[in-house]
Amino acid sequence: MNHIEWDDSYEIGVDFIDKEHRLLFSRMNKLLKLSETEEKSEWACREGVKYLKNHTVEHFEHEEAYMLSTRYSDFEIHRRLHDDFRHKTLPALEAELERNFYSTESIRHFLGVCIGWVVAHTKTEDLAIVGKGTSKWKMIPQEEEKNALKMMITRLVQELFHLNAKAISDQYAGEDFGKMVSNRFLYRGEKGEKWEVTLVFEERLLLKVIGEILNEKYTRVDDMVLNVNRYITRQFLEKVREYFPKLDLWELEKESLLTYEQLSKSYERTPQNYSLLFDTGEGYFAFSASTGDSSQVKGATAINHDNAMNTIREYLVMENAEQAARKPKILVVDDSDFMRTRMVKLLESDYDVIEADSSIAAIKKIVVNRPGLVLLDYEMPVCDGRQALEMIRSEKDIASIPVFFLTGRGDRESVKNVMALKPEGYLLKTMTDDVIKKFIDDFFANKGK
Repeated sequence: MNHIEWDDSYEIGVDFIDKEHRLLFSRMNKLLKLSETEEKSEWACREGVKYLKNHTVEHFEHEEAYMLSTRYSDFEIHRRLHDDFRHKTLPALEAELERNFYSTESIRHFLGVCIGWVVAHTKTEDLAIVGKGTSKWKMIPQEEEKNALKMMITRLVQELFHLNAKAISDQYAGEDFGKMVSNRFLYRGEKGEKWEVTLVFEERLLLKVIGEILNEKYTRVDDMVLNVNRYITRQFLEKVREYFPKLDLWELEKESLLTYEQLSKSYERTPQNYSLLFDTGEGYFAFSASTGDSSQVKGATAINHDNAMNTIREYLVMENAEQAARKPKILVVDDSDFMRTRMVKLLESDYDVIEADSSIAAIKKIVVNRPGLVLLDYEMPVCDGRQALEMIRSEKDIASIPVFFLTGRGDRESVKNVMALKPEGYLLKTMTDDVIKKFIDDFFANKGK
C-alpha cells in the first residue's frame, strides 16, 4: 500500500471538517511514501508523525466544537471515541515507534492503525453528525431481538461496506466456510456486565472491503490488512452498540485474533446468545455474542499496543501453518445410517467428513460448511439426488462445488441417467472400500489441475 484515495463517500457536507479530513489523508499519504523510501530519515518520520498527531488532536477539538454548536445528541459517545484515540491509541503507537527506532515495520503498524481508525470513523461516526447515519434502535421486545439484530447488521453492512447481506443461519457454531479471519473482543459494562463478541470474515470478503476502502488491490492477508481490519471491526462493533443497546457494549477490555482451531474450541467452550451467519455475495461473515468468556483459549494472545506487531506476526505464521495442515472437507449425503458410517470410517483419517441424512439437510450443510466434495446418494425418499443436484446447481454461491453420486445401480441405463445430470462423477456402492478411497484420493490429488 502506498496511497489512500480520497473520494466523495468521505464527504459529510461541512466544509471545514471535510477540508481537515482531506488534510489528514494527505499527511498519511506523505508518511506512506516516506516509509517506502530506503534512505528515509528518522528525523523526517518523527516530524511527520508529530505533525499528523497534532493535526488529528486539533481536528478533534474543532469537530467537537461543531457538534456542541449543533447540539448533536450523541456528542458524548463521539467524544469518548476521540478521547480513546488521542489519549490511549496515539501515545501507545508513539511509544512503539520509539522502542523500534522508527523501523519500517513499526511505521507500517502506526499507519495501518491510523488509516483503519480514521477511515472507519469518518464513514460512520462523522457521517452521523450531519444525520447521514441510521437512526438508533428503540426498545425491542425480547422475542424479536434476534430478528432485529439481523436487520441491524444487514443495514450496517450496506451502510459501511456497500454490500447486500442476507442471514443464512441463526445457529452458526464455528463451521469452517473457507479461509477466514476471526476477531474476538471482550467488553465490560458499567455494572460489570460482560459480552464476548466475535466477528469472522471470509478472507476474500475482507480483502475486497479493505481494498475498496483504501483503493488498493490485496491478494492475501498480511500485517497491513490485519491492522486495518482491527479498527474496521472495532468501528463496526461501536455501531452495533449504538444501534442495539440491548447488547450493552461499553469498554473494550480485551482483543485477540483467533486461528480456526482456536475459534472452534472457543465455540465448544462457550454457548452463544446470538450467532448469525451472513452471505454478502462477495463472501461470508459471522457475528456471535455471548455472556461467557472463552478468552483463555490456548494460544489466543490478547493484543495490546505493546505486543501488536509481534502478535500479528505470530498469528499469520500460526494461521498459515494451520491452513496447510487442514484436511479437505467431504459431505456424505445418504438416508442410510449404515452407508454414512461406512464412508466416515473409510475417509475420516485423511478427510474432515460431515454427514447429512437428507437432501434438505445437505443444502444447509453445503451453504455453511463449503465442502470440497459432496458424495450424494442418488436414491433418497422425498427429495432424491437428482433434485438435490438441481438445487445445488441453481444456487450461484454453491453451484461450483463438486458432486459425486453414490448409487447402488450399475446397469448401463441407470449410469446413463445419472451422468445426464452432469455430476463430476459417480461411485457404485458395490465397489470395495479400497477402490472408493483411491477414487476420492485421486480426485483431490488432481483438483485444480
